[in-house]
Amino acid sequence: MQLQEFADQSHLDSSTIEAWVDAEWLVAHRPGHQFSEQDLARAHLIQDLKGDLGVNDEGIALVLYLLDQLYGLRCLLRDIQAMRTTTSERTN
Repeated sequence: MQLQEFADQSHLDSSTIEAWVDAEWLVAHRPGHQFSEQDLARAHLIQDLKGDLGVNDEGIALVLYLLDQLYGLRCLLRDIQAMRTTTSERTN
């Protein structure tokens, strides 16, 4: 989705979105700042962390880093499981 649609759906102004992209909390895909549904969910999470939970910017960076690590590990485990299944099917 384009920047304006993302701003409308996330209820954020463009300067906040730009700041979050600069902080690498959000990744705007080029060309023209394309955002995904995952980016929208991440923006809502950041809003919850900042607003409802009172987490500061350093804390948000840490939470997002840990979530990214967890997601990466889940993908790795899924790939390992798929490899094990493929290997098991070949040997049977």
